[in-house]
Amino acid sequence: MSVGEICNQEVVVIDRKASVYEAARMMRNHHVGSLVVVDQSSTTPMKPVGIVTDRDLVVEIMAKEVPEEVLTTGDLIAPELLTARESDGIWETIMRMRAMGVRRLPVVNTGGNLSGMLTMDDLLKFLADEFSDIVRLIRREQIRERDLRPPA
Repeated sequence: MSVGEICNQEVVVIDRKASVYEAARMMRNHHVGSLVVVDQSSTTPMKPVGIVTDRDLVVEIMAKEVPEEVLTTGDLIAPELLTARESDGIWETIMRMRAMGVRRLPVVNTGGNLSGMLTMDDLLKFLADEFSDIVRLIRREQIRERDLRPPA
């Protein structure tokens, strides 16, 4: 199974030139803790350039009492963005996320355009479903064994 099959394809994005307060309003309105920052123009598809989280807003803006007009969402993003391709394997992606210490990854198509977002929540749901299937398999095997070989 690939990352593209389990990622959330409904991603909330914000332009890198938007204010940090606009980012906070969008997070609240969409009930999300992060936004994918993109360079938007009418001629190019959405290419992710970063992520802004609710924690970024608290630690970098509110805690430092930075005036609203001083920073944009683009000022908060890391210089390099880790992404996953739609075709990447789940286990490989988990290892990359662990190595880099990130909990969310924009997912891009072959052209590098945004196609989804993979979060720890997505991965936990996927793994829980997989473990559930394994438990059902074990239970069936136990029942089958009992039916084929009744106690002597």
